[in-house]
Amino acid sequence: MIEVLQLSKVFRDPKRGQVRALESVSFRCQPGQVFGLLGVNGAGKTTTLLMILGVVSPDAGDVTVYGFDLARHRPRAAECMGFAAGYLPLTERMRVREYLRLYGQLYGLADPGPRIAAGLEQFRIAHLADAMGTELSSGQRTLIGIVRATLHRPRLLVLDEPTASLDPDVALRVRNGLLELCARDGTALLMTSHDMSDVEQVCERVVFLSHGRIVADGPPEQVASAYGRGDLAVQREVACALCPQMDHVHAWR
Repeated sequence: MIEVLQLSKVFRDPKRGQVRALESVSFRCQPGQVFGLLGVNGAGKTTTLLMILGVVSPDAGDVTVYGFDLARHRPRAAECMGFAAGYLPLTERMRVREYLRLYGQLYGLADPGPRIAAGLEQFRIAHLADAMGTELSSGQRTLIGIVRATLHRPRLLVLDEPTASLDPDVALRVRNGLLELCARDGTALLMTSHDMSDVEQVCERVVFLSHGRIVADGPPEQVASAYGRGDLAVQREVACALCPQMDHVHAWR
């Protein structure tokens, strides 16, 4: 489904000079797999996602999505992907149904209506179809963003902090909806999260990044036990165990 090979990226900061965001990061995500990309703030998670989406170009390395080399065939690779994040804005002066129809048409759907209805129902927000963007809570915006990102039935769904700052009941709705989506359509899910309960309940495999490098890779329970922890929920202790050289583990929420 997706292969990331030896990705490296250096940013140039006016104050700090060269900042190495990623160094030789490699992993694969299989069809239908739920894959977690984890680490403290600044570890390189979002940079990795942006390079997979083709928004940021790597200094070295390759990304292949469903057989399409991202550097040479980005439009074809992009057709296979969907992206959502809680921080992405919604158009406030449109109704939810209008907003989703617009994106459905941009995805090339001749009649987005049935998929809009199915997506809203899957995440239990059908009652919001006629709501204006200004009337939505942050949690509702997150759910609608996920519906938007899945209208074209992407083979790979990329989510950056999908349950950040959500109420527990809304976060549960997001998790259940995503698992149903992956099971039904064989969609691969690549997500970042600071919520270790999310990770344990959803992800089949996790990769921990520290200073732009992979420091752990495997099923959540295997990664936790390898560092002397019974689970991933003890966030500060896990961060210290995985990255003992780091002095900013307070960044974990």
